[in-house]
Amino acid sequence: MSSVRGKVAVITGAGSGIGRQLALELAKRGARLALSDVDEPALGETADRAEALGAEVHTARLDVSDRAAVEAYATAVAGHFGVVHQVYNNAGVAGGSTVLDSTWADYDRVLSINLFGVLHGTKAFMPHLIASGDGHVVNVSSLNGIMGQGRMTAYCTSKFGVRGFTESLRAELLAAGAPVQVSVVHPGGVRTNIATAAFEHARAQGQEFTPADEARHRAYNEKLLRMPPEQAARIVVDGVEAGRPRILVGNDAKAVDLLVRLAPRLYPVLAARAERRFAGGA
Repeated sequence: MSSVRGKVAVITGAGSGIGRQLALELAKRGARLALSDVDEPALGETADRAEALGAEVHTARLDVSDRAAVEAYATAVAGHFGVVHQVYNNAGVAGGSTVLDSTWADYDRVLSINLFGVLHGTKAFMPHLIASGDGHVVNVSSLNGIMGQGRMTAYCTSKFGVRGFTESLRAELLAAGAPVQVSVVHPGGVRTNIATAAFEHARAQGQEFTPADEARHRAYNEKLLRMPPEQAARIVVDGVEAGRPRILVGNDAKAVDLLVRLAPRLYPVLAARAERRFAGGA
């Protein structure tokens, strides 16, 4: 077991959801924090709460899909603290529809944030993590980085990509003997606003929703997004302190992981049945 106390931890997407709760959990455990988000008011609220817990906090507005901005941010954080120990590449969005109904803009948006945001954060901070002598990169995938689902092709593509990139990175750093640990996080149904934000984004872009779509969205939020984000954050930080390479968050993530391993041919059939129930608002 290692401790996060005194470590400099970078968290993207810290304005809400799991990102905010990661910041507060790390603050409680004595970490120093570099927090970023595209939503500056929400980021400021997270920073205020973390500072009230005694944490030293550096904040910046950051779009993780902007490679140059992430590289400049990494330089700024390292300059501010003098060292960077941990990076939590957490920023992400939901979104997507069927392959036929999705636009290229849908894929570009989701992949640029969920996948390339992780790549940008990892590459920009890796030299600083190595230089710290005790680094750790934590990339947030999803239950949907283990199991594919229909109507979520952009999201699943991004989260499978995060999983593959992170597992490959871990093998690479182990082979090199680099002083950086690597963890991939697979949250299950966590009670955040990511699904609602995606729904409202699509509506703002002019997409029309049927009553069945509305019912599906309500059922998804009510039946699947159950774990409080603060509980998810505790599980993640516990996993980081324990040095676990794979951190499964929630019994649903653990069950899906087991199902996919034991019945790879059956799980798509079960996922399709579940999709039909949600499509009917059941």
